[in-house]
Amino acid sequence: MTFLKQKVPSKRVFLFKVWQKLGIILIAVLVLEAYGTLRKVDITGESQLTCERIFKTEEFNPESFGPVYWMKDGSGYTILEQSQLPGGSKEIVGYDLESGRRSVLVPAARLVPAGGSTPPSVAAYVWSPEEKSILIMANSKRVMHKTFSDCWVLDLKNGALHKLGGMAEPSALLNAKFSPDGQKVAYVYKNNIYVEDLAGHNLIPLTMDGAENIYNGTFDHPYEEEGFNVDGFVWSPDSQSIAYYQLNSEKVPTFYMINNTDSQYPKIVPFKWTMPGEQNPDCRIGVVSAAGGKTLWFRVPGDPANHYIQHLSWLNGEEVVFQHLNRLQNKNELMQGDARSGQVRVLFTDHDEKWLVFVRDLQWLDKGGRFTWVSEKDGWRHVYIVSRSGLDLKLITPGDFDVISVAGIDDKGGWLYYIASPDNPTQQYLYRVPLDGSGKAERLTPADQKGTHGYVISPDARWAFQTYSTFSTPPITKLVRLPEHKDVRTLVDNAKLREKLKKLKLGESEFFRVDIGGGVELDAYELRPPDFNPQKKYPVLFYIYGEPMGPSVTDRWGGSRYLWHRLLTQLGYIVTTADNRGINVPRGAAWRKIIYRQVGILASADQAAAIKAIIKRWNFVDPERIGIWGHSGGGAMTLNMMFRYPDLFRMGMASAPVVHQRYYDSIYQERFMGLPKDNPEGYEKGSPLNFAGQLKGHLLIVHGTGDHNVHYQHAEMLINELIKHNKSFSLMSYPNRDHGLSEAPDTPLHRHETMTRYLQENLPAGAK
Repeated sequence: MTFLKQKVPSKRVFLFKVWQKLGIILIAVLVLEAYGTLRKVDITGESQLTCERIFKTEEFNPESFGPVYWMKDGSGYTILEQSQLPGGSKEIVGYDLESGRRSVLVPAARLVPAGGSTPPSVAAYVWSPEEKSILIMANSKRVMHKTFSDCWVLDLKNGALHKLGGMAEPSALLNAKFSPDGQKVAYVYKNNIYVEDLAGHNLIPLTMDGAENIYNGTFDHPYEEEGFNVDGFVWSPDSQSIAYYQLNSEKVPTFYMINNTDSQYPKIVPFKWTMPGEQNPDCRIGVVSAAGGKTLWFRVPGDPANHYIQHLSWLNGEEVVFQHLNRLQNKNELMQGDARSGQVRVLFTDHDEKWLVFVRDLQWLDKGGRFTWVSEKDGWRHVYIVSRSGLDLKLITPGDFDVISVAGIDDKGGWLYYIASPDNPTQQYLYRVPLDGSGKAERLTPADQKGTHGYVISPDARWAFQTYSTFSTPPITKLVRLPEHKDVRTLVDNAKLREKLKKLKLGESEFFRVDIGGGVELDAYELRPPDFNPQKKYPVLFYIYGEPMGPSVTDRWGGSRYLWHRLLTQLGYIVTTADNRGINVPRGAAWRKIIYRQVGILASADQAAAIKAIIKRWNFVDPERIGIWGHSGGGAMTLNMMFRYPDLFRMGMASAPVVHQRYYDSIYQERFMGLPKDNPEGYEKGSPLNFAGQLKGHLLIVHGTGDHNVHYQHAEMLINELIKHNKSFSLMSYPNRDHGLSEAPDTPLHRHETMTRYLQENLPAGAK
């Protein structure tokens, strides 16, 4: 047998190879340092942010104010405050507007039920119309968008505390409200409406057909989700009748989710869900006597499964009014229904080539002779005064700007108060204009107060709670006197939080506009590292939403998301975002509606153009280190960007993304895309799933398996498609977590630490 001799290297060769290896290691270290992987952040103690500080402790939680209730005589307001009793119970406290004098109106001890030792956990309360009784909602639990509670009525004269609902299950009453005469309370229990008189405590069922798929006085999940509400019945002014909605979802397809964690054997969770083009629930409205009896259904024309009805209210004791939107959501009819005959007639109709939404700011004036209406018929969102006949339409907020919302109406004084920002769509201010259309609009928010301002205006329009913030300043709430906008007193200043923020080592931030060509400029902002050096190159993480519902670029306090982005800048990243065309911002109807029938297509093109323009504009941006992330619609946009423009991104993180528009809910998707049968190409081209094969960068998918809004089905469809194309990706599933991924105390912490770690591993931080 012949053995091969191994050649032993000489000492010189051996040393050369050692130094060669050391050189390679040294070069690797230098490269890693250049990319920030080994970079040490020179931030310690209170100046440094961590996920644990942001998402586990309460040190950055801002103080809030409200909700508040204005007293009927205009002298003061009431609010819930913590009591001195153990266990964190609350009491109802009143404040005088002029003097600020505080008085405890309902001590927590008065809320202790008979036979009990401690008061319930009060979540909300409502005064009776004459302010002689208080309806208490306590021990509340939230199920999707509905809040179920135990309800008590406290008689302020004799101190009697009566629990509503008889033998109802705990925390099961919904939408409880006093009758206008204060003698009765109505509520929903197990999808049926009940009335309980407060004198004899008699319980009268007004409906008895409520079931798993039949909703009386409330709504199913898609109706709630898309900005409608959960309160589905209204008392008549004379307290004799109730008008209510009934939704029947028996024909709606059933969606199934699986709960693997709450029991030894998995549970199937079924619920009704209408996808685009599929069967919607039947929706109808009727009137029933508060003493019980047969419901009179209004004869609303058309297929009850192919329309939407909202904002039901009484015009007087014999007539109700409501808004009636067709399934395509491009025609909104204000209808009047006769509560004696069930006949309906159209008072006013608004049309749009693309889409409309329900008018939330409708208010009747002159005892029902006129009403306010918000429309985009002249290309801007404006307020009109319309005669009851619908023939006389008067614009009272003219100009090339959008009314963001109506803040209040002083019918007696003749003023409309509204929120707008004609010069800067990232901010919001209070204005007023005469209701008769004469005179010019007057800005009430002081000119030196920048940022975003919200107002809760008293019924007589003499007072308001003003809450304002900026991008880097947490909210401040003041009581102000109107119309002079005179500060009376500060109610919440968040001084402790502002001191905490001052101690953080933070870089500069900037709002700007990015030119994407064709005369189009997008609003944007950027956050820079605290040790920023414009002579170096930095990685950039783009935060994105991009869907039609709401903006990301707003000059207001951003809470935990803002702080997490600041944490990333401390690690050495630039964080930026831009609002593409199609987002609901006050830049005109043409800007918002340009994405009609092409959601996901135009938006991603705008965002790609913005990113390219920013790379070109800023020499300190490293084009080899670009990342992107977003949640929900922003998760879908993250996928659209990474799949459609794969060479732009090194990595992305898609949280709870919609991967195909055909699998989201009908109301939202059809509003912006039309019906699938009429726009099949748009649905396919707008869905990121169809472009998954183009992925090049690192991708993290984050999704809750209990997501009732964007179902976990989306994640699994995407996973299948990525496997089909042999694409690598990472997945973080959160068992039984819903769309917000906020359940259980540590989910937000784990989620953000996971994303922070993934970002650092796949988009090296720091300047080079």
